[in-house]
Amino acid sequence: MILISDFLAGKIIIKTITFVEVRNKILSSGPHLKRKLTLIDVFCIASGAMISSGIFILPGMAHAQAGPGVIFSYLLAGVLAIPGMLSQAELVSAMPKAGGTYFYVTRSMGSAMGTIDGVLTWFSLCLKTAFALIGMAAFVKLIMPPASFFMQSDLGLTLIALLLCLFFIVLNFIGIKEAGRIQTFLVFWLFAILTLYVFKGIPSVKIFHLDPFAPHGVDAIFYTAGYVFVAYGGLLKVASIAEEVVQPARTIPRGMILSLCAVSILYTLVVFVTCGVLGSSQLNHSLTPLSDGAAVFWGPPGRILLSIGALLAFISTANAGIMSASRYPFALSRDKLLPPFLKKVHKGFHTPYNAILLTGGIIILVLFLKLEILIKVASTVLILTFIFSNLSVIILRESRIQNYQPRFFAPLYPWMQIIGTIMLAFILFEMEGEVFLIALSLMACAVLVYMFYGRIRSNRQSALLSLIERITAKELVSHSLETELKEIIQERDEIVKDRFDHIIEESSILDIKKQLTVLELFKEVSEVLSQSLNIPSSVLYHLLLEREKESTTVISQEIAIPHIVIEGTRNFSILLVRSHRGVIFSPKAKKIQAIFVLVGSRDERNFHLRALTAIAQIVSDPHFMKKWLEARSVSQLRDIVLLGKRKRK
Repeated sequence: MILISDFLAGKIIIKTITFVEVRNKILSSGPHLKRKLTLIDVFCIASGAMISSGIFILPGMAHAQAGPGVIFSYLLAGVLAIPGMLSQAELVSAMPKAGGTYFYVTRSMGSAMGTIDGVLTWFSLCLKTAFALIGMAAFVKLIMPPASFFMQSDLGLTLIALLLCLFFIVLNFIGIKEAGRIQTFLVFWLFAILTLYVFKGIPSVKIFHLDPFAPHGVDAIFYTAGYVFVAYGGLLKVASIAEEVVQPARTIPRGMILSLCAVSILYTLVVFVTCGVLGSSQLNHSLTPLSDGAAVFWGPPGRILLSIGALLAFISTANAGIMSASRYPFALSRDKLLPPFLKKVHKGFHTPYNAILLTGGIIILVLFLKLEILIKVASTVLILTFIFSNLSVIILRESRIQNYQPRFFAPLYPWMQIIGTIMLAFILFEMEGEVFLIALSLMACAVLVYMFYGRIRSNRQSALLSLIERITAKELVSHSLETELKEIIQERDEIVKDRFDHIIEESSILDIKKQLTVLELFKEVSEVLSQSLNIPSSVLYHLLLEREKESTTVISQEIAIPHIVIEGTRNFSILLVRSHRGVIFSPKAKKIQAIFVLVGSRDERNFHLRALTAIAQIVSDPHFMKKWLEARSVSQLRDIVLLGKRKRK
């Protein structure tokens, strides 16, 4: 409940936080993952997850659908990924939590949509990882001796894929930093091999291999862009491990942008060389297009080198795939949308071991799916997830939730998100009906999971309700999302609460609707403080008045910090005041709307000065007054001070 100690003349005094906030804090508590990954790790996880089957297998299959126009299909897919990538970068800079897009969709559109997105993305990443393991099997045929009959058989190749899957399950079980180191090594060599492939291959490009450029029409190029969109799925993997990144609000957006730019350029150049050195008869439906291309201008050594590069790529994708996909069931479980055993974190390795084991088991099962269907479903789900990311940014911004405070803002808002969503939707409609049926089946499974499990156990607020509340001017939400976001910011910025924070959390707040003179303000303030300090209100009123007569406590046209010294020991209190119509302090200061009243005994002189400094740093934010006046509740006023940028001791 909310304790209201007075309600007079449009004034509200609130001294405690709500039970809803306490309840939300309990609900949001759970196992936390350790921050170990750096910028180079983020770049390599995203790049390594993208540079794999999407470039070592897909070009041949995609060329059969679009002809040489597949070069533009890859470039278009990268361009289409930009709005979603920028939206995800903004979301992850505000909420760097395990679960990636699932976490953002849940907080913006509710638990039902979050469950759908979480399950879809989880399966999509599992499919992409299985795709990498299948690709590994295709390239094993190129480097294993022909006499190795068992290894050349389907059973032998499946066994290799299973053993590699188990290896990466164990690696990710041991620790994410160890998996990250492996990823960095693999990606370095991948970039080196592919760059060498481009420089060696460009002189051998035959222009006649690129004519006609679009033999199946322009529509086929757009359709194929959706088909190869799976090649950019690695960006989702970074968002899912955000909770384990050092300084995630800065590191992840930089890593995502660098990775998408580098990989998009590399993809386009590699596909251009491959199309230019191989004719349609050689390239169409080839499962080893880059190795075949290298064999043309580089001979057998080139084929072997590119086959090794492909294996490195598939290894990196499998590694990153299990690493990131496992964080989705972990996050769903932490929000009580999946059984609790999936949120358990190993005490020694700090990894969600049950979620990793379940993800590995699903990957093993989907190894037996038809390759082409696997690719199309993975691409379709990824496109839906990028659309959800764009919508999440729009909802969170338009809901004007105060504690949604990203460190990175997607540019050209909202046009970037709107145009990106429309273009991705257009690509979706170009996909085949069979793929939609499979995607709808997965969505139906997610809905059933939510209806029969998550809905009963989880009661989480979303930004969508806040947006509806803002439009309809009706109280629909308990603002528990604000409290959760505040805790996320404190964790993200590694804020360690000091004495000033604890005093603000316990302080009284006056929210005054009408205009007052400074004398009327001091009278109201004295009455409130006398109750907590056990000092007569007349004494406090006199001290405030005398202090103001000595020299004004107004520090700007909108802010004042009245502060007095009282008798006694170890006594200090702060009162926050917002005046909608302003307090008249003097003829030159007629509309003071933010007032911080400090009261302390003489032995608290040093802390008194530190508190003054802290407030000065908080109000120096150029957006402080805008936030202060737009706050919709006293809890939001408190959060503005608690989350204000300042030096802590």
